[in-house]
Amino acid sequence: MAASKGGLVLKSVKKIVIQFCPFESNVRSTREFLKTISQQRIRSTNINCETVTDIRHDKSEPMVNITFDDGEKLLMKGALLTSKEMLAAFSARCTAKELQAKENAKR
Repeated sequence: MAASKGGLVLKSVKKIVIQFCPFESNVRSTREFLKTISQQRIRSTNINCETVTDIRHDKSEPMVNITFDDGEKLLMKGALLTSKEMLAAFSARCTAKELQAKENAKR
């Protein structure tokens, strides 16, 4: 897990876009994900990470679209995942990015 005292580290993240319709029944995991990454201790791991919340009233599918510093994107559909699954996938990707950056710095 990408951890800084047990939390996520947004060091390799450029932008996070969270989109959902609050009136749909399948948005709980996406809202929980938003709540988690909005915590000050997590946000402080990368003050340059842009977080955009796109709240719509069009019955659109809840989604989290993450863009990393290297241009890679991660799209998670909140209707199909729990917040724990979303956070685990995000954390694993962040950890991999950090390890890759450390290896590249050694070269």
